[in-house]
Amino acid sequence: MDIGARLQWVRKSKGLSQRELAKRVGVTNSTISLIEQNKVSPSVSSLKKVLDGLPISLADFFTMDLAAGSIDDPFYAAAEQPDVGNNDIHYFLIGQRRPQRQMCILREVMPPGTDTGESMLTHDGEEGGVIVSGQVEVTVGDQVRVLQPGDAYYFESRTPHRFRNLGEDTVIIVSANTPATF
Repeated sequence: MDIGARLQWVRKSKGLSQRELAKRVGVTNSTISLIEQNKVSPSVSSLKKVLDGLPISLADFFTMDLAAGSIDDPFYAAAEQPDVGNNDIHYFLIGQRRPQRQMCILREVMPPGTDTGESMLTHDGEEGGVIVSGQVEVTVGDQVRVLQPGDAYYFESRTPHRFRNLGEDTVIIVSANTPATF
């Protein structure tokens, strides 16, 4: 059993960052990170202490079905879309129980004032998305555009890019990238 991946899934499904969980438990961020990366194997008592911060029992942690539906079930209720975000932006993953996914589909929720960070993002593949609500500033290379509901983007992900919600409304984007990054 992959304890690190299981802990990360449960933590994100509860909407907690590594920092928030570490603070609740009284350990460092790096401790949570090392456990989630399987670089440290916690004792049962240490794991129980971490799980108390979620809160979830040891029994539930080891027996819960992370993939509520079967692999063959093509439908994903909102509760089956774990939040794989790591800051104030929420990235709800669609299709998490599908083995060997070739693409990553996300429902992104950006509260007012959030952005993907000071540094531009780059990674392999392509990505695209459609703005469902709100207004988002998208920078791709040296091009900057404010997109409205119904507007879309599609670009090579190696091109430096970032997203910023400069408005007063929450931005919702449905996006996809390939290869799958989550």
